[in-house]
Amino acid sequence: MSRPLPVILIDDDRDLLRATAQTLDLAGFSVSAFSSAGEALPMISADFAGVVISDIRMPRIDGLELFARVQAIDSDIPVVLVTGHGDIPMAVDAIKDGAYDFIAKPYAADRLVQCVERAGEKRALILENRALREVRSGDDDGLPLIGQTPVMQRLRHTLRQIADTDVDVLLTGETGTGKEVVASLLHRWSRRASGNFVALNCGALPEQIMESELFGHEQGAFTGAQKRRVGRIEHSSGGTLFLDEIESMPTGTQVQMLRVLEMREVTPLGTNEVRPVDLRVVAAAKVDLGDPAERRDFREDLYYRLNVVTLSIPPLRERRADVPLLFRYFTQRAANRFSRALPALTPAVSHHLASHDWPGNVRELTHYAERFVLGLEPSLEAATPRDAPRIIDSGQSLPDRLARLEAEIIRETLAKNGGDVRLTLEALGIPRKTFYDKLQRHGIVRGEFSGRV
Repeated sequence: MSRPLPVILIDDDRDLLRATAQTLDLAGFSVSAFSSAGEALPMISADFAGVVISDIRMPRIDGLELFARVQAIDSDIPVVLVTGHGDIPMAVDAIKDGAYDFIAKPYAADRLVQCVERAGEKRALILENRALREVRSGDDDGLPLIGQTPVMQRLRHTLRQIADTDVDVLLTGETGTGKEVVASLLHRWSRRASGNFVALNCGALPEQIMESELFGHEQGAFTGAQKRRVGRIEHSSGGTLFLDEIESMPTGTQVQMLRVLEMREVTPLGTNEVRPVDLRVVAAAKVDLGDPAERRDFREDLYYRLNVVTLSIPPLRERRADVPLLFRYFTQRAANRFSRALPALTPAVSHHLASHDWPGNVRELTHYAERFVLGLEPSLEAATPRDAPRIIDSGQSLPDRLARLEAEIIRETLAKNGGDVRLTLEALGIPRKTFYDKLQRHGIVRGEFSGRV
């Protein structure tokens, strides 16, 4: 769910502060009001996602000094200065130095609200671009670990915390959620980054060659072994070994793998030589290995040996607010890759992005974005004519079905009006405060529809 735009409001005139805060609150913003800059500054950090509004003339720390201090924290935080007519030249100079805008007293409420809306959209775009740059280093096989929902922020934070600990990690999650991406990030963000990242899909190899692949063999160890081969475990020494679909590992190999994890040593086929390995294992499973019914033939002792740290990668349907961000990233990348212009986002596509459950998760969304850019995706407009009744999951309760329909109507209206709030409010026939409440409730980001007419 998206949250109301946070606004920090500072004015030493308490009556004006109270009235302005009420105006902004009715417009749907989350307002924190302060009568001095000194009180407000501790609330402002580099990850502040909102807008700062400050009067210029204040005792102790005035608006211009506040602006300078905010710039030192993050020069991209929008600062709107409220001025008397005599202070306009100072405000103009501040804009040249990077302030977002100034508003001269007296001002209309709509003028302030529109200014804050534009500043908030700019701030959201800046933070979104930062997020894309930050996680782009985790791009692996087309599945970057992108997402600004709380669950994804916590996941990245946890990865940073444990990356350098050398602890073995068990990853759980559905197909396509990005488990190999997470394993790769654990490797890249650790001091093992200069070593090898060795990935092995345990479900893709026949049982007959699994042992040789993992442990290696000496020349002549078996028929066809014409030369010595270093196994995946030994090759990953000093780096990271990623074992995907570990629930598919043969029972006999599990016994040998358990010894490797306990002793940190490997014995290749055809030799009695024991070779120590500097090993870090990241394993991934599509099933819950903690559940005996799902674990089936997987050894319980191996599960507990791997289960030092377990991370669950959420499916895309549980972080729907990340879908537009991911789709924008994948379509832009596909447009660059195929040398195509980026197509306009239609209301039908927006509805599909919001309502589809994405059983293939991020991988499915990636392929959908590529087909969208190539013009290969069937027309969703034709598949869902405007005069046809909407089909809503009958398994939902009536309030849930009505909420889903309401969200669809708001998205379509925003897309039709290019994100323009005034036109959207006129079309929907609802008050501005109600409109922003519904955006928050349905997790709709208005800025995503700007310019799409």
